[in-house]
Order: sequence, then structure tokens, then C-alpha cells
Amino acid sequence: MRKENISDAVIRRLPRYYRQLTDLCNRGIVRISSHSLGQEMNITASQIRQDFSCFGEFGQQGYGYNVEELRAEIGHILGVDNNHHLIMIGVGNLGHALLQNFPFSQSGFTVDAAFDVSPAVIGTVVNNVPVYAMSELDHFLQDHPVDVVVLTIPQSVAQDTASHLINLGVKGFWNFTNIELSSQLPDVQFENIHFADSLLTLSYRIANR
Repeated sequence: MRKENISDAVIRRLPRYYRQLTDLCNRGIVRISSHSLGQEMNITASQIRQDFSCFGEFGQQGYGYNVEELRAEIGHILGVDNNHHLIMIGVGNLGHALLQNFPFSQSGFTVDAAFDVSPAVIGTVVNNVPVYAMSELDHFLQDHPVDVVVLTIPQSVAQDTASHLINLGVKGFWNFTNIELSSQLPDVQFENIHFADSLLTLSYRIANR
């Protein structure tokens, strides 16, 4: 598997491939060509072949791709079989909604705990996830390996909270605070989510259709 110098654009298409292949499996489709897969996803066949070539050789000429096998390969590349451990900090409206509704397990994540400062939610359980006080966070991280922290906290404390967690060894952040978080350490990864970006993209398309 070749992983050197893979562009961010290719990496961001991988979840789309995985989602589409999951749908094809659910529809009972056994094999598919790059042309047909491209039609399903509105991507050119050559782009699909080029993307897959970054990670090795998939499929057979004249046969196409075995859908189930390709889905498993893409899932392995994405790490969905690694059983990542995740905690959430901030159990307000957004955090509660994510815990209640987002299928973390389908993406290969186990949600071990959540943390908040509000007495109204401390001590509760949301979708089998216990909510602890923030004062217990450091002790929890000493005893439990955590791969990713979901941040749904106010912007005013976001960077300080992330920096503190990085000092405690956390390397991955799914950031919903609507500001860009950063670190000087090259092995710390942020996925900064901005809902407004998606809505404004739609606004542009409507305005310029």
C-alpha cells in the first residue's frame, strides 16, 4: 500500500467511496466497474482508478471491482476496523444530539465517556455514554487510552482545552467549536467542522445556478 504524498482531496473522497460501497452492498450488488461506480457518484472512472492506485491495485480488468471486498479494503484504509476510542467534551444541545444520534460505531469508534461543567448533565447517561464532570477528565485520560476527542464547547475555551488535552497525549480532535484549532506538534490532527461553510456553498450554488 502506497501512502506517501496522498493529497487531502483523495483522502476526503475515501469516505464517499466507503458510503457508496456500503449502499451497493445493501442493494445486493456483487461487482461494479469504475465507469458504473463513477456514474453512481458523479466522478469520472479515471479519477476513481487514479484514487485507488494511491493505495494499491484493486479490481480486475474486464471484471471490475468486487463490491464487498473493495468496501472492506477502503474501510481498512480508513481505519474503521481499528476500534478507536473517543470521548466528548461538551454535552449541550449539539453534543447531546451527536451522542444520541450519530452512528459512531459504524465508523469504527467506541464512545467511552463524555464530560461537561453543567450539574444538570453531570451524572447522567446519554445513549449508554456516562457524563462526568470536567474535573475528572485528567484522571480519566490517565487510565483510558483516547484516540479522538469531540469538542462541542464554547469558542472562548476551545484552544486552551485542546492544548491541555494535547499535553495529556491526545492526538485527534473532531472540532465543532467553529474556530480553527491548531498545534505545533505534527502528529496532532484536527478535523475542524464549520456548518456555515456547507450552507454558504449551497447559497452560492443557488445564487449562481
